[in-house]
Amino acid sequence: MTEQPGPGGQPPTVRNVEYKGAPLDAEKGPGLGCFWLQVVVLAVVVVLTPLSAAWNWPVPITIVLLATTLVLLLFVGQTVIFLLRLVAADRRADARRRPLRSATRTVGEIEDEAKEEVEGKEAAAGEGASGGPGSGTRPG
Repeated sequence: MTEQPGPGGQPPTVRNVEYKGAPLDAEKGPGLGCFWLQVVVLAVVVVLTPLSAAWNWPVPITIVLLATTLVLLLFVGQTVIFLLRLVAADRRADARRRPLRSATRTVGEIEDEAKEEVEGKEAAAGEGASGGPGSGTRPG
């Protein structure tokens, strides 16, 4: 089973979302399988580390378990950040959504409205000064 290329001949995992000037590709980072494996191993190590001290295991084993816990916390945290960025970028690509139960306008809607008003005024001012028909200027 082969995946069909997306629009523009891009692979299906490439979305039209730019991140740091390049298209964001889900295949370039860790996936959910890698993430869940890291979480399971982290959970096991977090449980074993204090138990190894309680059960009087050799100190080097306890130190290795503690170091492994810290390293896994780093990797799981970075993977979570990557996956959250991927989800957030995908949502931004779908355009701004209105909250379902919001009775008032959102900050984004207010900003967009203000931006449209400014652009409308600039466009109107630009048409009046362009020297087009009816502007009162004669060639000569």
